[in-house]
Amino acid sequence: MKSESLWVDKVVDRDKNDQCIWDLCFSPDGMQIVAAAGSRVLVYNAEDGALIQALKGHKDAVYCVTYAKDGKRFASGSADKMVIIWATKPKLEGILKYSHNDSIQCLAFNPLSGQLASCACSDFGLWSTEQKSVNKSKVAARVTCCSWTKDGQYLAIGLYNGVISIRSKTGEEKRKFERPGGALSPVWSLEWCPSKDDKLYTLAAADWGQKVAFYRLLEKSVTEKAVNYDPACISWFHTGDFVLISGSNHECNLYTKDGTKLGLVAKSDSWIWAARSQPGGNGVVIGCQDGTVAMYQLQFSTVHSLYKTRYAYRDNMTDVIVQHLLSEDKVRIKNRDMVKKIAVYKNRLAVQLTEVIIIYELQSDDPNDMHYRIKERINKAIECNLLVVATNHLMVCQERRLQCYNFRGIKEREWMLDSPIRYTKVLGGSPNKEGLLIGMKNGQIVSIFLDNPFPVQLLKQASSVRCLDINCTRDRLAVIDEHQTLLVYDLKTKDLLYQEPNATSVAWNSINSDMLCFSGNGTLNIKASNFPVHQQNMQGFVVGFTGSKIFCLNVYAMSCVDVPQNAPMYQYLEKKQLKEAYQVACLGVTDSDWQALATSALMEMRLDIAFLAYARLKDIKFLQLIYQIKERQRRGESDSRVFLGDIYAYMGKFAEAAKKYKEAGQEHRAMNMYTDLKMFDQAKDYMADSHPEEQKTLMAKQADWARDQNNPKSAAEMYMTAGEYDKAIEMMGKHGWTEMLIDVARKMDKADVRYVTKCAEYLRQFGQFAFAAECYYKIGETQKVLELHVEARHWEDAFQIAEKHPEYKPLVYRPYAKFLAENDRFEEAQAAFHQAGLEKEAVRVLQVLTENAVHERRFADAGYYYWKLSMQCLEIAGSDPVQQDDMLTRFAEFRNKADTYYAYQSVQHFMEEPFLRGQPENLLNTARYLVHKLSRKGTELPPGVSKMALYYTMAKQALDLKAFKLARHAYEKLQAFKVPAHIQETVELNSLRVRSKPFHDVEDLLPYCFRCTTTNPMLNAAGNRCVRCKQPFIFSFVSFDALPLVEFFLERDITDDEAMELIEYDPAPKSKQQQQGPKERRGTETASSQYQSLRLDEGFDEMMMNGNGGDNGDDPFTRRLMNFDPDSDEFSRVYVDRETLKSIPSNEVVVLKWPTPMRCQYFKSMLPDYSTSVCHSCNKIFSTDDFEFTFVQRGCCPFCRKSKN
Repeated sequence: MKSESLWVDKVVDRDKNDQCIWDLCFSPDGMQIVAAAGSRVLVYNAEDGALIQALKGHKDAVYCVTYAKDGKRFASGSADKMVIIWATKPKLEGILKYSHNDSIQCLAFNPLSGQLASCACSDFGLWSTEQKSVNKSKVAARVTCCSWTKDGQYLAIGLYNGVISIRSKTGEEKRKFERPGGALSPVWSLEWCPSKDDKLYTLAAADWGQKVAFYRLLEKSVTEKAVNYDPACISWFHTGDFVLISGSNHECNLYTKDGTKLGLVAKSDSWIWAARSQPGGNGVVIGCQDGTVAMYQLQFSTVHSLYKTRYAYRDNMTDVIVQHLLSEDKVRIKNRDMVKKIAVYKNRLAVQLTEVIIIYELQSDDPNDMHYRIKERINKAIECNLLVVATNHLMVCQERRLQCYNFRGIKEREWMLDSPIRYTKVLGGSPNKEGLLIGMKNGQIVSIFLDNPFPVQLLKQASSVRCLDINCTRDRLAVIDEHQTLLVYDLKTKDLLYQEPNATSVAWNSINSDMLCFSGNGTLNIKASNFPVHQQNMQGFVVGFTGSKIFCLNVYAMSCVDVPQNAPMYQYLEKKQLKEAYQVACLGVTDSDWQALATSALMEMRLDIAFLAYARLKDIKFLQLIYQIKERQRRGESDSRVFLGDIYAYMGKFAEAAKKYKEAGQEHRAMNMYTDLKMFDQAKDYMADSHPEEQKTLMAKQADWARDQNNPKSAAEMYMTAGEYDKAIEMMGKHGWTEMLIDVARKMDKADVRYVTKCAEYLRQFGQFAFAAECYYKIGETQKVLELHVEARHWEDAFQIAEKHPEYKPLVYRPYAKFLAENDRFEEAQAAFHQAGLEKEAVRVLQVLTENAVHERRFADAGYYYWKLSMQCLEIAGSDPVQQDDMLTRFAEFRNKADTYYAYQSVQHFMEEPFLRGQPENLLNTARYLVHKLSRKGTELPPGVSKMALYYTMAKQALDLKAFKLARHAYEKLQAFKVPAHIQETVELNSLRVRSKPFHDVEDLLPYCFRCTTTNPMLNAAGNRCVRCKQPFIFSFVSFDALPLVEFFLERDITDDEAMELIEYDPAPKSKQQQQGPKERRGTETASSQYQSLRLDEGFDEMMMNGNGGDNGDDPFTRRLMNFDPDSDEFSRVYVDRETLKSIPSNEVVVLKWPTPMRCQYFKSMLPDYSTSVCHSCNKIFSTDDFEFTFVQRGCCPFCRKSKN
């Protein structure tokens, strides 16, 4: 760092008395300086120190001045207690003043809002253009200084008692800092860091305890540095990187932002009260006690070093940044002292500080490693012009003297040269034997080796050396002299090879020994061998050249420029120097340049260079060509004309290729080439004597070409002519030419199965089923014809074929079933699956239908589908003995669910619909039936069925029909269920209402057992059985009223056929009384001419006494009815023998016939006059009245939906 005085002015009054300069400030553009001198405000031109104007307005000494950030005004404060606001345009003049109670000590404009903080001894005020008055606030001690943060949010005020008060922009105190010395350390100057990168709000403060402090507001940390004088002013450099401090030592010094001293800026004969940095420049102005105003210019020299791809430079005067030029990685090394010199070499870095030289080394051998550690320290203050570091030594250059030190600071060798050293470059070498290249002022160039005390002269030129470099093979030397002329020498012959003008720096390529670059006059010049220079615009100095990357230093920034090497490569190509051209191309050229090199090498038959070039391009085609040529050469083929023909063909130069083939007598190669290119006219020129087979092949290729040229019709015809039937049919099929396909199929012999089949498949694809069938009939493919009818959905035709060929039935019925299912004809689909023998699919369809019906709450449909499932299982059981037991179990399960869902549908309607369907008695019977059925032990509640709904329906209907006992029980059961909100109130009211009714049911509703004549309660613990004889009730599947039927079973040795014969045998007619059942005979009526008498229970008592049905013990069936134990919980079946069967009239027997393997079911009607009906499809029994009414209403059986029985 150097400081140069630009101008000095001495301010005196009329009596030639010195006027103290208390304060200074720059205008924001740095063009003007405002100084507080005596009672006047002086405005200077910053460039030459000319006094622009002396402003008068104060009556006493002016202590402070400050400029607004916008440059439109500045302010001054004086001991006369006045603050004056001065305008800068259109002329310098005062525009406003206001006063304080004491003399003004300091001023500061807010950089954003323009608000002015003015501080007197005992208070401070905030003025702005928007306010008419100044808001003032008292302080506890005398104010000495103030400063705003860069964003205008905080105002720092320094006090004489050693306190720094941090205020908001409204004047409210937010924080305060106390100096360690208290009142003995008055804060005389402070300023916030102006840098935009300062996120911590750094405040620099100087107190008269001879200390400088750096506060960081957000981190709440402080750094202190001691000085050996009283600091009168501390101010930041405009960049925020440095701090200016001046005071009682009569000096102004530059410090880092951490307080490290860097150097002297100015020296005076008196106290320096003010020092300010020029915005946008390196100027510094100072104001002194003796009235001196002086302007200085600081010069920061570039301290840097480069070795190959590592560049080290000084930053912020105390830091060293090492940059890897290829990877762009950087590392910062902090030294807390001014860096004077830097040297870098391989893994070594030398940094010269004020009193010490530090040697660093890399932590690893990784070439990209950027972690340095300290290796040695040399505690010597050595003054030098140049510093060079080697593996174990340090070289110091002082004019003509070159000294070599080891890392312990011991001087090992010294060289005294003939002239001052101008340029030094480390050449490298083994440790302790490194070589240096040195250029001197007298034009002499020498090399020095550390183990050799004698310099070796390389050459000497007439002019002074400014820059030099040696190539990687150490046989050529480039020198730039003081006339900016580049001279290149051959070190072996000492001859001057060439020279170029306008050069300021030069660098050889570290990879290519014939290439260098140099810069000058804003251009970058690249020169290869003796070829002309290639130029491009670039600012800066060339410092390195590696491959295609050139390293340039512009001011302080090092940049890496990628420079294509195509220009020198083409220069070599013009001279047919292919090897040198390849070496240049390896430094970095574009793909098109590599292509040019590869082509040139291939045409010159330099296969090695061509192979390497095409490998760079990853051009597999030409790499294969080169490999083939090499193989052919290895086998003895040597005609270069054939090779060139192949090369021309690969390059697309077909005419040239054909000429080369013809010259070599290889016409067939030309024909094959043109054939492959679909250039058939040219190919025919080379096939005059060709074999007919080759002509046929050519025609096929011409057809291929016609196809590729989107002329498919011609291609198809050519394929047919060439005998390529497969391709012809495929072409016709691809374009949908059905007529051509039909013609081809008809022309084909039936032995050409493959071609006819292919035509049929395409015709089938285009919907021409009739013609496709014709093709299949031609070759006898009946199955394919069947598949055609199925695909066309011609089911009748398909069924006819299936009838003739039963083995194809699954091929018809399976798709037919899928067709029906897709059209929502699921029942028919199930039947079709069944007919096709696909039992699993049939069952699966029914299961899906059933699950969907339950999910959608269509319980009648669910019951119907479960019935279908049960019948399906029964059919499987009859046809498959292996699955018989399992299928019978599933039959019973599905039939039981069918009954449940069928009955539950009416309960669901009652719960969801506003009007009642059918009779209340029927609904009550249905609910009772389901409750008894689902209350049996081990019975699972089917999905969708709600017991709450069953009990609610039973309770509601029982209450309405006066079955109060049943209703009370049902309402009690409902208390355990979650009842829907809309019926909650009804349930609660009816629960209370039923308790007021008699606790019995009306007699007409009580179920009657037709086996033991027992009247059963409505709520039966035994379920749908008699409480006494355990005989199951037979219900009419409409009203669910108990039918007067009793099921009986055959003796084991009686078959169903024999039983039917015995039943059809009618016994002798019975008397009218015998034909009456026990229920009718419970009361008998007798009449004569004198009286009528009615006897109750006479017949019933007789029946119970005789143990039969009241037929005086003559009816064998009645005797068997009473064959049970009333006290037993087991049900005793009614078994009949042959005599009993004969005795039962056939009109009193109901027979349910089941398919194999189930046997028939037999029921005896206990009331012969009571008419019942049986649906022989589902084997459900109904009362005739119920069945006929429902059949008329629905047109089918209510359970199985059969329309005819």
